[in-house]
Amino acid sequence: MRFAYADPPYFKHGKRLYGEFHDQAADWDDQETHFMLIERLMDEYPDGWALSCNPSDLEWLLPYIMVDVRICAWVKSFHRIRDLVNVQHSWEPVILKEGRVIRNRRPYLRDHLVCPIALRKGLPGAKPDRFNDWILALLGFNPAEDQIDDLFPGTGGMAEAAARMNPIRVVGDQQTIFGLLGDTA
Repeated sequence: MRFAYADPPYFKHGKRLYGEFHDQAADWDDQETHFMLIERLMDEYPDGWALSCNPSDLEWLLPYIMVDVRICAWVKSFHRIRDLVNVQHSWEPVILKEGRVIRNRRPYLRDHLVCPIALRKGLPGAKPDRFNDWILALLGFNPAEDQIDDLFPGTGGMAEAAARMNPIRVVGDQQTIFGLLGDTA
């Protein structure tokens, strides 16, 4: 199977946060660029994909997607406190499309993850290792058979997560993910 993960600069934050790192960062300050990314995900990755976004962007992103998706949540147990914000933003949605179905998965996998943000990774918005592991688990990624395309590789965390994964092994009649969320054998 071929999967994709996309963590683009969030709408209205491209130039401000990523302008010094990338010449086209300001393109992401336009909704049309995000719509083109969604079209690419739907066209090129029918096996499944995951898209990180800002909670405030769900209102205009979801109507555009027009296919069945699941909204998962990364809840940040430690995050930056912003004095000028009345209600602190402590979660980030992940729009999930399809992925491999793994019945009777052990350990169980939840549609939310609670873990702190990554610190000192070199780019704003870099994801922690546990987040990348969770995305691969949500997609049902099997490193022995599958491909994961990180469309915004940034610090390379998703590639590192895929490289450190052990394949899904069949144990009796249950598939168990080893080396990702904890061995269960």
